[in-house]
Amino acid sequence: MLGEVADLLLPRYCAGCGEPAERWSVLCARCRRLLARPPQRVFPKVAVPAPVFALGPYADAHRGVILAMKERNNLAVRAHVGAVLAAALEHLEVRGDIAVADALVPAPTRKANARARGGDPVRAVCEASGRTTCPALTLRSATADQAELDEVGRRANLQGAVHVRKLPAGSVVVVDDVVTTGATLEASVAALLARGVGVAGCVTLAEA
Repeated sequence: MLGEVADLLLPRYCAGCGEPAERWSVLCARCRRLLARPPQRVFPKVAVPAPVFALGPYADAHRGVILAMKERNNLAVRAHVGAVLAAALEHLEVRGDIAVADALVPAPTRKANARARGGDPVRAVCEASGRTTCPALTLRSATADQAELDEVGRRANLQGAVHVRKLPAGSVVVVDDVVTTGATLEASVAALLARGVGVAGCVTLAEA
């Protein structure tokens, strides 16, 4: 009875597609299947000095959960995406596509964006994966929002803008939500390598 009343007052919709989800779930069965597909190697326009893998294209369930986390303040879905990330990392490690790393490093984000989203969603997903997470990277305060820039603008915007504020212990995997041109991953990996940090690879939730 209480569950039926809750469904009427607070209907549960899938964070991936917006359709009604199963009771007490934030994702429908179809979106869970789409998110469970194994990650694939991708090759961004900007050459990243580490292998890059994406969990899927920036469409359907992948696009939906990213927008839910970033634009709709859906905090509940972060734990589910964390489990997806954990499975993807294990898949890549078992296949030998990436070496087992000591920690995950979330790609840097603007502080204003993180505040507006109830915290950095990429960091939250990394932590929800159960892996050691080290928020090692920070952005220069004057850095513009990458979403508003083209490929050339993105690279120029990040030139010298990514800094290592805390050295991770051991090797790392850099994690981001979407890889578009690869500029953010390039700058992140370059900053870590310059400080002597080994980067096993990069994993993103989606490729645009």
